[in-house]
Amino acid sequence: MTKEKSQKRLIEIIDNFLLINLFVVIFFAIFFIFAVIMQLNGVFVFLNLIQNLWNPLIVPLITILIVGSLVNGINSWWRRKLLSQEEDI
Repeated sequence: MTKEKSQKRLIEIIDNFLLINLFVVIFFAIFFIFAVIMQLNGVFVFLNLIQNLWNPLIVPLITILIVGSLVNGINSWWRRKLLSQEEDI
């Protein structure tokens, strides 16, 4: 049972991390829209901040979000495939 509890705890930690990652990416997307609007009004500070944060912070966050979604999709597809094979036996 200890192994199952530790596995569930690890999955819970990963799920929480990915959920926080999603909200951070949404925050940066809204902030980017705000920065573009401010740039159209002549204030370039916010867009410069986004440009400085793009490679070291935002790109890895988006990459983690996409990889997490792909792994989740592949995992659910794999489980459905295994369940359907078990029912056929």
